[in-house]
Amino acid sequence: MNSTFRAKTDEQRFLEGPGTRKSELGFIFRIVFDLFRGIRCLHSVGPCVTVFGSARTEEDHPYYALGRRVGSSLAEIGFTVMTGGGPGIMEAANRGAKEAGGRSVGCNVTLAREQEPNPYLDRWTTIHYFFLRKVFLFKYSYAFVALPGGAGTMDELFEAITLIQTKKIGSFPIVLMGVDYWEPLVEFMKEMVEEGTISESDLHLFLVTDSVKEAIAHIDRHAVKKYRLIAKSE
Repeated sequence: MNSTFRAKTDEQRFLEGPGTRKSELGFIFRIVFDLFRGIRCLHSVGPCVTVFGSARTEEDHPYYALGRRVGSSLAEIGFTVMTGGGPGIMEAANRGAKEAGGRSVGCNVTLAREQEPNPYLDRWTTIHYFFLRKVFLFKYSYAFVALPGGAGTMDELFEAITLIQTKKIGSFPIVLMGVDYWEPLVEFMKEMVEEGTISESDLHLFLVTDSVKEAIAHIDRHAVKKYRLIAKSE
């Protein structure tokens, strides 16, 4: 049996419902092992900002350059930049942080087509399940920046909004970079307000901007100053 097929059946076994007691016990041990390893790896990384974005964005794309500027600017105000650890915009943000002399960490996830950690990480952990990956992306972060991305980015963005909306985490700032890209989503959310499925106040949980300077000022005001954060030394 090849490794790709094994990786697929691992995920299928989790999603298909109850298995044997032995397989369920193995699933529990896998979760505990990933949690232990992730906490051991990341507990001392300092206050983080998690950057979400597409793994498919090429290095010559303007969004890659934007992610790189975001990463460097976050590092310059003392944050560790955390991403999903993969290529594309995740790589760009980690690269920007590294180039600015800041700290750069990632939460990589195993996929059927193996996702390798990008080369700009000071530290990373590799996780088997997406839901555990999100635990770490949110556990250590005081702000979230979403650049253009696909289904995974939307999942992470709405997880952040939901956690803040339901007060499961603090009222941390969320910034959506790329006005043109996010405008249709914002318009749809306004329709959700009209339908009564979300509150109008939920539209104020995030800032939409093209300006890195405005994004950093927003994070500085609503994270650094609000929570009296101090950059962690090595």
